[in-house]
Amino acid sequence: MITTQQLNPIDDKTLEEIGFTWHTDTDGTKYVSDELVEVTQEEAEAYYEAANAIYDMYVQAAQYVIDNDLFFDLGIPFNLIESIKKSWENDVHWHIYSRFDLAGGIDGQDIKLIEFNADTPTSLFETALLQWAILKSNNMNEEKQFNNLYEAISENFKRLITLFDDTNKFEELYDGWKILFSCVEGNDEEEATTKLLQQMATDAGFVTHFEFLQNVHFDENGIYDAEENSYEYWFKLYPWEDIAVDEPELTTTLNNIIQNQKAIILNPAYTLLFQSKGMMAILYELFPDSPYLLKTSFESLKGIKQVEKPVFGREGANTKIIETDGAIMTQTDGPYENYKKVYQEYVEFPKDIHGKKYQAGVFFSYEACGLSFRKGGDILDNMSKFVGHVIE
Repeated sequence: MITTQQLNPIDDKTLEEIGFTWHTDTDGTKYVSDELVEVTQEEAEAYYEAANAIYDMYVQAAQYVIDNDLFFDLGIPFNLIESIKKSWENDVHWHIYSRFDLAGGIDGQDIKLIEFNADTPTSLFETALLQWAILKSNNMNEEKQFNNLYEAISENFKRLITLFDDTNKFEELYDGWKILFSCVEGNDEEEATTKLLQQMATDAGFVTHFEFLQNVHFDENGIYDAEENSYEYWFKLYPWEDIAVDEPELTTTLNNIIQNQKAIILNPAYTLLFQSKGMMAILYELFPDSPYLLKTSFESLKGIKQVEKPVFGREGANTKIIETDGAIMTQTDGPYENYKKVYQEYVEFPKDIHGKKYQAGVFFSYEACGLSFRKGGDILDNMSKFVGHVIE
């Protein structure tokens, strides 16, 4: 059973002053829940250990996919395969941040991987800043969280330069390289998230600049802002699979930029391997005895309750929960119906006294570094609520 603490919510005006403008959902309800999930220190440590172990398995599985040419199985667009291989081969293509969605972890329930948001994960602003502010505004000890997300990502930006060496060497190795940060104009959440990441990189010591995606220029020699200033690094809060499908000419240009080492793109192209839910079928094939994995296959599972998901679906769209007899318990619509599907063993999320279900999100940036929760129904879609936590 999920145990929560009721709290006084931060008013909308204050949220907007700190840059959090997406506080109200389209149905008029508040996106941020006025409660905190109680987590023990042991449970927080178990989430930390689980995320680290799962990431290690993903690394091994990615190498297996590349070695055995399994890109089609994962639904990877053919025009990104060479960029994936190139970015995987060289450590300078550093994975900045990601988020695991996990079931269990509370009240003795086993922690199970639901999916991995490896390329453009949401909830960064909420997890890094908002839940800290919620504790502070309620006169609670803001240190009582598993949440060093802001500092961890800032340190991980330094690893673009130091790689696996001590990040204290950043200043002696850094030579003025610049990072351009971009997202699509018109989405407050994506703009705030991108600018938060920009601030993290600035805190790390980088020269940074922001430019909306439609104003960024690309050619065979690099990536440029609207004033034609070139950048060694480009962070784009825009999914790799959407670039590949919707922007084939840009994909070709980015492939050439990567192949010719004219710029480094963040998150790297290889994170699309991690992003594909098809990778969970590969994980289960390679690590069937892992306590963190649910049985997952590219074919419908026989004789068990299961969840059908598109390999590149987001926010719970185009998801079905299928009963043992094949009847559909519930499903969601969305734009991802034409993607390849995977089938994952069903597991119950922890519930509160009202029957609401909770999914843990653990951010990963070199190591697990931040916990928060989503609350909703059987399928956690874009109407689910953000819930912070407190360690008790």
